[in-house]
Amino acid sequence: MASMRDIKRRRSSIQGTQQITKAMKLVSTVKLQRARTNAERSKSYFDCMFNTVNSILSRVGHVEHRFLLPAESGKKAVIVITSNRGLAGGYNSNVVKLVTRDENLKKEDLLIYAIGNKGREALHRNGYEIKKSMPDIIEEPAYADAMILCKELLSSFAAGEIGEIYLAYTSFKNTVSHIPTLLKLLPVEYGTLEEQGAPVDNALMNFEPEDVEALDMIIPKYITSLIYGAMMEAVASENGARMQAMDNATSNAEEMINDLSLKYNRARQGSITQELTEIIAGAEALG
Repeated sequence: MASMRDIKRRRSSIQGTQQITKAMKLVSTVKLQRARTNAERSKSYFDCMFNTVNSILSRVGHVEHRFLLPAESGKKAVIVITSNRGLAGGYNSNVVKLVTRDENLKKEDLLIYAIGNKGREALHRNGYEIKKSMPDIIEEPAYADAMILCKELLSSFAAGEIGEIYLAYTSFKNTVSHIPTLLKLLPVEYGTLEEQGAPVDNALMNFEPEDVEALDMIIPKYITSLIYGAMMEAVASENGARMQAMDNATSNAEEMINDLSLKYNRARQGSITQELTEIIAGAEALG
């Protein structure tokens, strides 16, 4: 059995850790409120672009366009959005699992565009090729950053360097619900959009300019909005996951402190009883 000194030292250590987890929970709560507001504010534009592209593709039918046709290259680019810090439960590992466990994404064919250090580190350890690392973007997501990344990816796609583009991130539903999501960005597939619950509209549509020119203008904006919206939702999900993780850690620390307090009191009572027994025995020996 551990001594009273050991129990007291361990209890003090856990109390110190508990203070840290409480503080981290409060910080994450404040950050979550701001991140959730930003995510909800950008969601309207994200949904509008999503529905617009879906509507165009549903109405034009079969159209020969560079962003709708499969490329010859077997390489696949995957934008992986994670955090730069841990202590967020399974937030980062769940996104990494989307990439490593998907049967359609073979390691030798993938080029990883990592937004956030945790995803980059995990995938690098697993032998994936890190094409580009962008840890600073996730700290303060900006539409301009998403636009730069979109232009780079579209240039590689148009040049035939990559044949498909995917986006792996965590979708924010509410404070306690965060869903790891793998989304195919290019080639744009109408069937994929329909499966994701977008409205189907088969009415005829006239374009000004022509449909190919319209898609040339709107698909880059569509891809940019998807990347930006994913970053905003990822930040909200990260802070929500960290808030839950720190809340659980605080509760677990409280349970451990209570258990150690009980053990300390039992050890103290045992020590007092032993001292009384020794005093009584000594008194009887003297008598």
